[in-house]
Amino acid sequence: MQRFRSILLVTALTLGAVPASGASQGRAASAVHGRIDGALAQKGLSFGSAVYIRIFKEEAELDVWLKNGARYELFKTYPICALSGALGPKLREGDSQSPEGFYSVTRPKLNPASHYHLAFDIGYPNAYDRSLGRTGSSIMVHGNCVSIGCFAMTDDGIEEIYSLVDAALAKGQESFAVHVFPFRMTDEKTRRHASSTWAQFWSDLKSGYDAFEAKHVPPDVGVNGGRYVVR
Repeated sequence: MQRFRSILLVTALTLGAVPASGASQGRAASAVHGRIDGALAQKGLSFGSAVYIRIFKEEAELDVWLKNGARYELFKTYPICALSGALGPKLREGDSQSPEGFYSVTRPKLNPASHYHLAFDIGYPNAYDRSLGRTGSSIMVHGNCVSIGCFAMTDDGIEEIYSLVDAALAKGQESFAVHVFPFRMTDEKTRRHASSTWAQFWSDLKSGYDAFEAKHVPPDVGVNGGRYVVR
């Protein structure tokens, strides 16, 4: 953990948040930037680019998209090494289910001192969940590869993801969206799940999924009448 706190300090140095000093900070910078700087540069991206995250439960994958000009570009797809529950939304505290929906993360939701290496709270329950009386709290993306309702990554994976979101917030992004889908919502996969109890709910999620697929800009999603609405 101490190693990664140093890494986060160097991310701040890179963005000009604090003055640079000390060889140890350079070594920490190499530890985090060395893994992904080349891949970022190849796509014209950098630490501090605005972030958008999509999670797909069936595939157990987390996509990190970074802003490049007016649109967002896929930087990397990370495997989710542990998640619990079945396809479908979280309904209540203690159901061991991971949520689905449109969430937003601000700076206070980041936890560099998590027992699960590093973590951020995705913001469940949101206004939609609360409107339906759904309960629960502390749904995280974190490390340590263990989950009861959260999205657990490898420690290397969460270090990269956490670095990118921390840098984006430090550079001025006020919040970043985390959109959680039951599966990659292609027309084919949606038809395959058409008989599910959650088909109508998933149809609303698909509107947000399709809006992003069309423009590569995170959709503006609201709540109206107990349903998600893409504005």
